[in-house]
Amino acid sequence: MLIKPGKLLSRIESPEDLKKLDQAQLVKLCEELRQFIVDNVSVYGGHFGASLGVIELTVALHYVFNTPKDQLVWDVGHQAYGHKILTGRKDVFHTNRMYGGISGFPKRKESEYDTFGVGHSSTSISAALGMAMASKYNGDLEKQHIAVIGDGALTGGIAFEGLNHAGVSDSNILIILNDNCMSIDPNVGALKDYLTDITTSQTYNKFKDEVWNLLGKLSHFGKNAQEIVSKVENGIKSTLLSQSNFFESLNLRYFGPVDGHDVDHMVAVLKDLKQIKGPKILHCVTTKGKGFGPAESGNKTTWHAPGTFDKITGEIFKKVHDKPQPPKYQDVFGNTLVELARDNEKIMGITPAMPSGSSMNIMMKEMPERAFDVGIAEQHAVTFSAGLATQGLIPFCNIYSSFMQRAYDQVVHDVCIQNLPVNFCLDRAGFAGADGPTHHGAYDIAYFRCLPNMIVASPMNESELRNLMYTASLPREDQAFSIRYPRGQGVLPEWKTPMEEIEIGTGRMVKEGEELAILTIGHIGNYAVEVCEELSKQGIEVAHYDMRFVKPLDEELLHDVFSNFNKVVTVEDGCIQGGMGSAILEFMADNNYQANVVRLGIPDRIVEHGEQMELHRECGFDPEGIKKVVMQMLEPVSNPS
Repeated sequence: MLIKPGKLLSRIESPEDLKKLDQAQLVKLCEELRQFIVDNVSVYGGHFGASLGVIELTVALHYVFNTPKDQLVWDVGHQAYGHKILTGRKDVFHTNRMYGGISGFPKRKESEYDTFGVGHSSTSISAALGMAMASKYNGDLEKQHIAVIGDGALTGGIAFEGLNHAGVSDSNILIILNDNCMSIDPNVGALKDYLTDITTSQTYNKFKDEVWNLLGKLSHFGKNAQEIVSKVENGIKSTLLSQSNFFESLNLRYFGPVDGHDVDHMVAVLKDLKQIKGPKILHCVTTKGKGFGPAESGNKTTWHAPGTFDKITGEIFKKVHDKPQPPKYQDVFGNTLVELARDNEKIMGITPAMPSGSSMNIMMKEMPERAFDVGIAEQHAVTFSAGLATQGLIPFCNIYSSFMQRAYDQVVHDVCIQNLPVNFCLDRAGFAGADGPTHHGAYDIAYFRCLPNMIVASPMNESELRNLMYTASLPREDQAFSIRYPRGQGVLPEWKTPMEEIEIGTGRMVKEGEELAILTIGHIGNYAVEVCEELSKQGIEVAHYDMRFVKPLDEELLHDVFSNFNKVVTVEDGCIQGGMGSAILEFMADNNYQANVVRLGIPDRIVEHGEQMELHRECGFDPEGIKKVVMQMLEPVSNPS
């Protein structure tokens, strides 16, 4: 079902078409653009609240600036739905986040208007500053560079690194702070409080109004414009002597706060700022979910990405099942952590801005003094956890697999080199689905198993996750412990079984067999169970082993496998290069075993977005793909004579 755009929006195929509108028409265009997003997301799903909150800002940016020559960088990418629609993707917007469709985030190879690929946060300032410095180097002093940073992204360490450099760069960069007090969950930390203080200060806002009245006349001053700007800046600095401005202290000209939902005012402000050279920051106050009642006034975490819903009533549609369904792995983690923490007062929970996504919010609600949301700051989360561990506490640091990449140095330097017993729970391991390659947890097995003092494990079901978490909670003096599990549901509706210790480095036989053995790690092993059951019905019995640990490997189990099988298939939902299959081949080489081994997993290329099963099928390790490989390996070798 194609969603028809409104009368004005139907005429917009590019920002050039947008510029043909009278400014008086922009309010109506914003209404149509917002409704088009509501209509589409309500039917097809996707991110929601963030893009609704920047409709006016998006329209104003493309109306004032000469994109794509002027470089516009979004941060984080789920703010950019309006941007995509205005830049030639309106007719395919219904394919957003679908297999084979457009990406849910800005993507360089998708459009020249997507100047920088973003899925993770806090990168816009550094990227836009690099572009600005390149333009300066190339002598293009008129080119504009705009970084739109919001949804909590300013708490990321790299954002501060970018601000620090921008202030001394003398570059033509405009940083727009989209201040909506939210990431996916409510923003946390001192910076959030500081921004709130600025937006609510009566003294500051009284003077701010006078500043903007003066700036509004800027275009009429011609050659005297710089003198006017200088007076404005001196006035700001004088007024802020009693209320220090963080951004001004970094040598960034600060303007705002302004109402990010007043499109006419935003156009005027951006036109004026376009004439001011050098690094500057515009503070816009917006509301996540603006213009759609339930999202604007309701639970903003729920409306970040609500799935499909009734656009009239706001009712979010939930699937109805005839029988009990397995829980999501994240919920098993959250409930199990609280269960463990009740019995062990040393257990602490840490997450970087994903309390609802990781279900750390369950512990935060019951034990707020023992569970920490540290904001979008993965590096800090890891080293903070290491600090807790030095004092004899037992940290469970929950970070999405792809986000853990951002803290890799801290894992090496602050945890493994110091041999600290930090527990890492890596959510969204394997394919993350519609979020695509920026969120796929493809690499954690490879990048963790190469580290000394690191245990790497993955459960095949919810009961195994509980057992691994229990094992990780038991006293040990050293070694970090990584437990990876996928996005989505497990396989056991009755999952809450008594927890048992698992001996570290031990796998298990799931099924006996002949001729061929399948070795799996993690949830993907359930595909092998399905394949083995289907083959058994055909009279073909193959063995299945759940390795559970990639490091240390169960060498006793592997000696048994390679003593009895010369045909082996390894299956993992991680990268093939350096993954579990590679570890098996290394074991074979070290022990002089000879066997025909086929490795299945994520290939050495970027895999795009789509449903998890669609991506498993594409990469050949869905049940049919596994079965196909097994049958090919079992085919008798024909006699050449």
